[in-house]
Amino acid sequence: MPHLPFPVQELRAPDDAVLPTAVNPELPALTDPVALARLYGEPMFAMPKDLYIPPDALKVFLEAFEGPLDLLLYLIRKQNFNILDIPMAAVTRQYLAYVDDIRATNLELAAEYLLMAAMLIEIKSRMLLPPRKAAEGPEAEDPRAELVRRLLEYEGIKLAAHRLNTLPQRGRDFAVAQVHVEQSTEPRLPDVTLVELQEAWQGIVKRAKLVQHHVISREELSVREHMSIVLRRLQGRKFLEFEELFDASRGMPVLVVTFIALLELAKECLLEITQAESFAPIYVRLAYKPA
Repeated sequence: MPHLPFPVQELRAPDDAVLPTAVNPELPALTDPVALARLYGEPMFAMPKDLYIPPDALKVFLEAFEGPLDLLLYLIRKQNFNILDIPMAAVTRQYLAYVDDIRATNLELAAEYLLMAAMLIEIKSRMLLPPRKAAEGPEAEDPRAELVRRLLEYEGIKLAAHRLNTLPQRGRDFAVAQVHVEQSTEPRLPDVTLVELQEAWQGIVKRAKLVQHHVISREELSVREHMSIVLRRLQGRKFLEFEELFDASRGMPVLVVTFIALLELAKECLLEITQAESFAPIYVRLAYKPA
């Protein structure tokens, strides 16, 4: 019988389907028949009598192993073999049968498996020979020892990968919620930290030490009085630089009292100490209270 150079899909019509007049001459010619198949868009109402489909026309090969060690471990675990005492003859025979199947479809894939097959045959041949033992040395190592070690390491890695795969994964098991938060359009000035205030004060003290006086006098200073002085200096101004509130020529005692007065005013929320950005000059202004 001749071969058809095209695939043919067989479709069975239901029992109550309408057949063409050529198949069922009792039906009228105007009846719409149901095609068994379509060839290049043309309906076929009957299967060709000379159609021949070879036995190997459709062959399904499922590659379910990730490498030679995976296949070897599958054969051992499937038949409940002791991995420390592998029956090399049975395992090698089953392994070679699988390799013969994949060689017919993918020679490049079979190369890696053939390397393991050669290793299995070598181990089997070494087991057939009597072990060579030195006069006073240790016992000869089992030829299967290296293979067993590789199989145990592979099985441990495979189990660890399976446990990792069972953990929840982003995009597969859960999604990260994202919420858009609108920022305030009003610019917010950075707060003045205690360290920045301390550094500004140390800079004033350092400059005050450069002005030295040798006049010894006793002066009584009032914190309340200097609080009033600071408030008067800020009246009618939007802001004043921090360093301008101190007069280094009046000596260290006045500077200390002025600084304490400034802290008391800030504590009572009568002053605002602000800064445009980090490491920028520090400014002082009167606190504005809503009416």
